Order: sequence, then C-alpha cells, then structure tokens
Amino acid sequence: MLNKSLIANFLALAIFASGYLFKNPLILNIGLFALAGAFTNWLAVHMLFEKIPGLYGSGVIPARFEDFKSGIRDLMMQQFFTAENIDRFLSDSAGHAAHFDFAPIIDNVDMEPAYASMVSAVEESSFGSMLGMFGGTAALEPLKEPFISKIKKALIDISQSDKFNELLLLNIEQPKIIDEMRGKVESIIEQRLNELTPQLVKEIIQTMIRQHLGWLVVWGGVFGGIIGLIAAMVQAQT
Repeated sequence: MLNKSLIANFLALAIFASGYLFKNPLILNIGLFALAGAFTNWLAVHMLFEKIPGLYGSGVIPARFEDFKSGIRDLMMQQFFTAENIDRFLSDSAGHAAHFDFAPIIDNVDMEPAYASMVSAVEESSFGSMLGMFGGTAALEPLKEPFISKIKKALIDISQSDKFNELLLLNIEQPKIIDEMRGKVESIIEQRLNELTPQLVKEIIQTMIRQHLGWLVVWGGVFGGIIGLIAAMVQAQT
C-alpha cells in the first residue's frame, strides 16, 4: 500500500509541478485534481488506522477494537457453533465407530488404582486368608503388568464398538450437553480474543486489506486527473 500510495502521489505532484512550471493550465488542472484525489484517499486510508489530532473519526479501527472482537465472537457463536450445527456434526458422526478414538487417552491412563482395587477385593474376599499362606499381596505382583495391559485392551475394544459410540452420541446430543459444549467453546473464543490488543487488531486488518487499499489511492489519482481534465476543458470553452 505504501509503494502504490507514494507512486500515485508523486506522479500527481510531478504533473502538477510540470503544469505550474510550464504555465500550462490543462496539465496544471489534471495534476491538481489528481493530487487531490490521491492524497485525500491516502489520508482516508491512513485515518482508518492512525489517530490524527483534530480530525474526528480518525483511528477508528484501533478505537473500536472492542466492537471488532465482539463481532468475531458473535460470528463464531451465531454462525458456526450454533446448537443446530453441533447437533448436525454429532449426528453425521453416528455410525462411525472409529470417529471417537479413545485409544491414546486410555493408553495414558494410570491403571494403578484399578490394580490396587483388584488386590484389595482379593484381600477382603474368602481368598484373603489363603493368600497370606503364599506371601500375601506380594504374590500377586507378577500379575500387575498383565492385568493392566488386559484392562486397557478391554477398554479400547469397548470404546471402539458401535454400541458404545451410539450410546456416547445419544448422551452427547442431549440439549444440556450441547449447551455446555457451546459454553466451553465461547469461553475459549473469549479467552483468545482477550489476548488481542488494539495494535494487533490494526496489524491484522492492515495485512488483510493492504493491497486493496493501495489501489484506492491509485484510482483516486486517476479519477481526480480525469475530473481535472474535464474541468479544464469546460473552463476553456467558457
């Protein structure tokens, strides 16, 4: 945007200066109007992002960045993460048992408490006294790793069954659950938006529309020059 703006304003200024030096009213008018169009458009673009003392409305994007954040939040929650869209996503997932892959989670779960509960159950059962004859709970220690491995495999098999996923989807699709999911999503979006600053918002928007705003300055100079040409021609005929 900076290069386009500088070139447009420089060319307009050069045409104006040429008309002034060579006392040519036609070129002078074209240059003056072109400079006016390019400069005012550049100033308007600049005022979007920068506060200029004495010019009301300048720096509007940084000044209204709270509205900008609010607009993003409303867009995400009202257009993307609606209850209907979440419900549709979950419904589309029905019948795909592998969609919910709990294997990585189960592999990282600490099964020590499950093993301890099994040992405790054996101790409290009628086999507890017999276990004492073979060294107590230490006699079960060789069973610990195979027990944990078997439990994890069984849980993974269960989590990958169609029946489990059907029950899971049935419970997730309850209105209360969907509302809780939307609340968590909104909380995450809110947290991320709170990390934005006016300067960061300005940089994001400038990056997105820099090329297009630069052309506004160029076309401002072009149309200004055309208007200047027409004005000079009309003036010459009167």
